[in-house]
Amino acid sequence: MTAEQSLALITRMIDQAKGNVTRNAFYFLLWGWIVLIANLGMFVLIKLSYPYPFAIWLITIPAWAYTMYASFKRQKETSALTHLDSISGWLWITFGVCIITLIAFGYRINFQINPVILLFCSIPTFMSGVILRFTPLKFGGVMFWIFAIVSFIVGHEYQFLSGAAAIAFGYLVPGYLLKRKESQ
Repeated sequence: MTAEQSLALITRMIDQAKGNVTRNAFYFLLWGWIVLIANLGMFVLIKLSYPYPFAIWLITIPAWAYTMYASFKRQKETSALTHLDSISGWLWITFGVCIITLIAFGYRINFQINPVILLFCSIPTFMSGVILRFTPLKFGGVMFWIFAIVSFIVGHEYQFLSGAAAIAFGYLVPGYLLKRKESQ
C-alpha cells in the first residue's frame, strides 16, 4: 500500500465513523433531555422539600434499556463498523460502567456524586469530538469539565442546576448540531 492509498483508507475510515456517529445523534439528544429533566426535577423537588427527590432519576431506567436495545439493533444493521466506531463504543461503555459504579457506591460519599459524574462526562464527550474531529463535542466536553468545577463550589441543591447547564451545552447543543449535519 502506498502512502497515498494509506491516507485515503484512513480518510474513508474517519468519514465512515463520522457517518455512523451522526446517525446516532439521537443518543446525545435522548440522554440530554432525560438528564436535563432529571436535574431540573431534582432541584425543584429539593426546593419543595419532597422527601425523595432522587426518585426523579428513575426516568433514566427506561432510557438505559432503550439505549442498549437501540445500540445492539443498530450494530446488527450497520454493514461496516470501523475501528474508530469500536473505540467510540467501548469508550461510552466504559463511561457507563463508571457511572453505574459511582451510583451504586454513592452512599460512601454521601451521594455527593453530581460533580464527579459531570467530570466523568467530560471524558467520553471530549474524546468523541477528538475521534470525530467534531469541535462541538470537544466544546461539550470542556463545558462538562467547567460545570463540574462549578458543582464542586456551589451548594448541593445548586449542583443540579449546574448539571442541567452542563447537559444543555455538553449533549444537547452537539446533539442537535450532529442531527443537522446528518440531514445535510
